[in-house]
Amino acid sequence: MEDQIQIFITGGTFDKEYNFVNGQLYFKDTHLPEMMERGRCSLDIDIKTLMMVDSLEMTQEDREIIIHNCQKCKAKNILVTHGTDTMTITAEALAKENLIDKTIVLTGAMIPYAFGNSSDGFFNLGSALAFVQILDPGVYIVMNGRYFDWNKVKKNIRSGYFESM
Repeated sequence: MEDQIQIFITGGTFDKEYNFVNGQLYFKDTHLPEMMERGRCSLDIDIKTLMMVDSLEMTQEDREIIIHNCQKCKAKNILVTHGTDTMTITAEALAKENLIDKTIVLTGAMIPYAFGNSSDGFFNLGSALAFVQILDPGVYIVMNGRYFDWNKVKKNIRSGYFESM
């Protein structure tokens, strides 16, 4: 259990599917188990789906569910997949809980994993798994191959990249 990484799924673009008939994005199931297998991941990981919501529709109650699960989780390293639009809001909520003995990394994707090679999700997941193992306890956002302290990052809505503030 000491080395286990807990992954909490919350939805976001990461796990969206594309409806070829009406052109809309929707949720079906998480892609994480498939991604772990495809990436030949040999880490001790536990995956739990908390919700499947677009982060623009995430409520304070949803954030309380994420916080509660991070608090009760026995693992010291926690990865949360999350939509990018409100990822910083959830990171701030987690940081305010003072979970001082845990390393919590939030990551997501700008393009759904289901879109194949054009998705950044696989790269962001791999980066997040690496960073959650080496960063000091705290709350971080990992996107685009970089990690950011929860309070020193913003999403550039023009470029689609996360950047330091």
